[in-house]
Amino acid sequence: MDELDFEKPKVVLEGISQISQAIKEAPKIEGLASGVEGLDDLFFTTEIVNKKVVKKSLGGIPSFSVFNVTGSSDTGKTLLAEQFAVKQAESGRSVVFVTAETPAAFVAVSLNERAKAMGIEFSKIEDQIILIDAASYSSLRENIPNLLATLEHVIKKYNVSITIIDSITGFYENKEMLARTVVRKIYNFLKKQGQTALLVSQKRSGHEDLTAEAAGGYAVGHIVDGTMVLAKELIMSQYTAKIYGKPIGEIVRLFRIDGCRLCAHDTRTHFLEITDTGILKIGNPLTANE
Repeated sequence: MDELDFEKPKVVLEGISQISQAIKEAPKIEGLASGVEGLDDLFFTTEIVNKKVVKKSLGGIPSFSVFNVTGSSDTGKTLLAEQFAVKQAESGRSVVFVTAETPAAFVAVSLNERAKAMGIEFSKIEDQIILIDAASYSSLRENIPNLLATLEHVIKKYNVSITIIDSITGFYENKEMLARTVVRKIYNFLKKQGQTALLVSQKRSGHEDLTAEAAGGYAVGHIVDGTMVLAKELIMSQYTAKIYGKPIGEIVRLFRIDGCRLCAHDTRTHFLEITDTGILKIGNPLTANE
């Protein structure tokens, strides 16, 4: 092939910036209440006081972050996302909830139940949550440009600052070779739009429950700003009963934050509870029972 057929490399000047300029353009990070008891104080900032490092609770999920929420079935992933959506809607923020698994009408019913269990009057927040039904419309689920165009329309029309996608794996089902491309496109879009987002992803059976690689391989965890890992384990031996401080036959649920780029975080594994009313709560760290 003739050398003239190749485009000459060029310097992309717009991709270059000094840190002093980049930091001026960075938004201020604050904590957004998750609606999940025990979660908000697991994110914190640090400062030097009298030559000692002091931790200060951020008070919620860091704003402008895009988090992966991963785990196997029935670990509480969707509950976490719904509680965050309801809590942020109550605070006056507009939320877009993209559903790729369940038709919109059923998501609305579930959000209503979550609000009641949280003691929040649903009628006061229902207009703050906008649903995009990619579960029912393949033109959204199987066409990422359509999805992003629809998301941008909703974000601008309703002044949305919170995005929930349940689940991100629904957009590359049976196409895992495209997973990184799909996740990167959605992540870059959400960052450009200034969204705080939760991307629910399904665990892959080939990985252990408490690994970030459990959903979508390395596609999600290596691109997003952080990962919240949820897991459950059935106590079947005296050994595991001793470790978890629970009797044989009981199910233990666990939670861990596996990385966060925008602030410091608690790295320990915590007990997790799903109440009878379907509310997620983060409990003590596992080390407390060892």
